[in-house]
Amino acid sequence: MTTVEHPADGPADAAVRAMPDLDTVERAGTTPGEQQPFAELGLKDDEYARIREILGRRPTTAELAMYSVMWSEHCSYKSSRVHLRRFGDLPKSDALLVGMGENAGVVDVGEGWAVTFKVESHNHPSYVEPYQGAATGVGGIVRDILTMGARPVAVMDSLRFGAADAPDTARVLPGVVAGVGGYGNCLGLPNIGGELLFDDCYAGNPLVNALCVGVMKHSDVRLAKAEGAGNKVVLFGARTGGDGIGGVSVLASETFDSEGPAKRPAVQVGDPFTEKLLIEACLEIFAADLVTGIQDLGGAGISCATSELAAAGSGGMTIDLDAVPLRDSTLTPAEILMSESQERMCAIVEPGKVAEFLAVCAKWDVLATVIGEVTDGDRLTIDWHGERIVDVPPRTVALEGPVYERPMSRPADLDALQADAPPSSSADLRADWLAVVSSPDGADKTWVTEQYDRYVRGNTVLAQPEDAGVLRIDEQSNRGIALALDGNARFARLDPYTGTQLNLAEAYRNVAVSGARPLAVTNCLNFGSPEEPEVMWQFAEAVRGLADGCRALGLPVTGGNVSLYNQTGETAINPTPVIGVLGVHADVTRRLPSGWRAEGETVLLLGETRPEFGGSAWAGVVHGHLGGLPPVLDLAAEQALAELMVGLAAEGGVSSAHDLADGGLAQALTESALRYGVGAQLRVAGDPTAALFAESGARAVVTTADADGVRAAAAAAGVPVTELGTTGGDALTVEGLVELPLAELRAAWTATLPALFGSPELAVGTVPAGTVPTS
Repeated sequence: MTTVEHPADGPADAAVRAMPDLDTVERAGTTPGEQQPFAELGLKDDEYARIREILGRRPTTAELAMYSVMWSEHCSYKSSRVHLRRFGDLPKSDALLVGMGENAGVVDVGEGWAVTFKVESHNHPSYVEPYQGAATGVGGIVRDILTMGARPVAVMDSLRFGAADAPDTARVLPGVVAGVGGYGNCLGLPNIGGELLFDDCYAGNPLVNALCVGVMKHSDVRLAKAEGAGNKVVLFGARTGGDGIGGVSVLASETFDSEGPAKRPAVQVGDPFTEKLLIEACLEIFAADLVTGIQDLGGAGISCATSELAAAGSGGMTIDLDAVPLRDSTLTPAEILMSESQERMCAIVEPGKVAEFLAVCAKWDVLATVIGEVTDGDRLTIDWHGERIVDVPPRTVALEGPVYERPMSRPADLDALQADAPPSSSADLRADWLAVVSSPDGADKTWVTEQYDRYVRGNTVLAQPEDAGVLRIDEQSNRGIALALDGNARFARLDPYTGTQLNLAEAYRNVAVSGARPLAVTNCLNFGSPEEPEVMWQFAEAVRGLADGCRALGLPVTGGNVSLYNQTGETAINPTPVIGVLGVHADVTRRLPSGWRAEGETVLLLGETRPEFGGSAWAGVVHGHLGGLPPVLDLAAEQALAELMVGLAAEGGVSSAHDLADGGLAQALTESALRYGVGAQLRVAGDPTAALFAESGARAVVTTADADGVRAAAAAAGVPVTELGTTGGDALTVEGLVELPLAELRAAWTATLPALFGSPELAVGTVPAGTVPTS
């Protein structure tokens, strides 16, 4: 493996290196007029003026670096915070143990068990450096879960790229998939689900959203705060290098232009083997109760960890920057503070426990160094070469950044877009069926998932291509959890308020059809530039929709991520709110798979189908059309269906269940039949185009040997039931309309991604030369 030292300067790195290294607090007070490159570090004129006002002088080079990364859009949420407050107004949930504001939310899942889960983005880095951008996205979200005191147990990913046949998609997608798989596989974490979707709007701006889930007992919960004057600040994990300089302030908080790929030094470099050791060391440290507070070093690095720990505590902190172990001895103090080198953590340790803490780290071959201590007062100070280079109130760095109420306006084209209703009748049902299921969005995702280990650790109960990933968390009771991650950007483009709620409803439904009771929500909100009023309107409407939807469903929002500036030049991505829902299984042996295994069972459609094609896969694939209104939202119907599914699973009333979403009934039937190679003889009533391709919500297909029992349960729940037919045979036949041999369906469904991207074996384990650091 090759050690990466200081890469060629990028925009932020060059700006920092142009400033004086030993710019002390004393010197800053006597040189008020010295010019500083605040704009190159992502700060606006008024933000720089406010920093000077807070400090009563100009900032030092190191202070300017800290404020620039911590006041970035990525870290401070300065454009989104006013809208995210809606989530804090949701009714309190008895299940919520730790809510927003920490590294990840924590929920009670029963029998003394708690689960923490969160989804975050690594979009721009994954375009610039696909493998490392995606890999370090996984590593970062895993550490967020670890800091809560939990053992990470699984990951998921939601991926979006430009047109599937575009040259740049061929460059970016294989590296991203290999990065997600490579890092997660090395950590021994199963990848249990996610999404892979394509649209022209993501050309030059792919979305790479990674989710991690961890499990712990209630008593294991840890928080990120520095308490107790005299307690030591310990930095442990990998050494600090020159990768990731300005990642959050420049790369993640600006719109890409034609020179975006030149920002290579802003991409972090990952080493999953170091992270694996770090995980095991942390878990042993937690078990021995050796820390009073802990924080990972991700975006903004040491700047983030020290300022957030101090701001969340009751005192201050002093740091000796000379004590930080480096991979590159030429790094300036500002670069050390800004570096986003991966696999690092920061802990607050009582003096009497430091020796034991260091011994545990040594056992796991994890480098650990005392770099400072907690102090009385309210200052964060940092020294370098015996001189003070930082003296700031930590709350102003971590918690009191700028808050903007950006101008908002409804998109000028939205009325025309909504008025442009799609076609509603198929000229060739058979051809359309094959087109939908063989489209890049609808096609088999085995090309991706066989690069992921889905069953490592032995507790995966369901994984892709199932509707939800299901994990066993207690081998004695078989208690488990289900997770789904969904985001339909077509619906959100047509109506961001309703579209976001439809995304929430789909994730909620996916969890419910596995037999789990939905319990909590996380989110990753991907939008264009907040400086565009139309984008901010879309964002505000999406947040309002998610908050109202969670209120109606009785679900808390445990936390999440906002990713803005997802656009190239003036072209923003479609609003893409990705919603994750966590559910609880009392007994995972009662989970419901999506595929048909037995012949002779009755196929039932639960829910009501309406002729709704706005934003549908059929309209997009067959007609190249995006317009009209998204499907009608009925959250009461979603709740009724969920309650019915939980009851049917617990009682063993059905043998399979599959929600209806993208591609409608045709897609669901295809996936259920091909899962185990069992066909069906079916019939549909009414308009066949609507029956097969409409995307009405609150629907699922189930199979059962007790059709009368299911009908009775559905009637009691107020859920409509339509009998479709019987499983069996080697074809999907819809009486009088379509006959599709399973062999033909499978050939169409499975051929698409290999034809586009070649053999997946070429991507498995591919690590670009010279990008893996040694500690």
